[in-house]
Amino acid sequence: MVQLEFHTRDSIEQVEEGTDLAPKFGSDGLLPCITTDAWTGEVLMLGWMNAQALRLTIETGEAHYFSRARQVLWHKGATSGLVQKVVEARIDDDQDAIWLRVEVDGSGASCHVGYRSCFYRAVPVGSDAGQPLTFMECRKTFDPSEVYGDAPNPTQL
Repeated sequence: MVQLEFHTRDSIEQVEEGTDLAPKFGSDGLLPCITTDAWTGEVLMLGWMNAQALRLTIETGEAHYFSRARQVLWHKGATSGLVQKVVEARIDDDQDAIWLRVEVDGSGASCHVGYRSCFYRAVPVGSDAGQPLTFMECRKTFDPSEVYGDAPNPTQL
C-alpha cells in the first residue's frame, strides 16, 4: 500500500476552496476529530488524530486516533471489537478539524466507559447552572470490565 501524502498549504484559496487535502495540525501535531453515527447523526466522540492516524483512517476506512492520555496511536475497536467503519469523512473549511460519520461494529457503542456515546451526560446551563450533571443514557451498552478486563482506565489522571 502506498502511503498517502498530504498536500502542502500554499494559499487560502487552495485550503478553503480547492480539492487538495492539506490538513493543519496543531502545535501538538494533532487534529480534532468529531465522530458521529452515520445514520442517526448522534455525536459518539471527540478524538484526536496525528498525521499517521489520519492517513490510516483514510487508507483503511476504519477510524484510528491518537490518545493524548497514553501518547499512542490506536485503532478504535482493536481491543473491544467496537470498530468504527468510516462511511464518510469531511474536513472543515480551513482543514484544521475532521468529521467522521461511522458505523460501529458490535454493540454500536463508542465509549470506553460502556455507553453508546462519550457524551452521555448533560451539563445544566442558564438558570440550572451549578446543578449536577444529568445522565442522558440510562444504561451502559456493554460492561467495560468484561471487554477490557481489570486494566486501568486509560484516561485516569
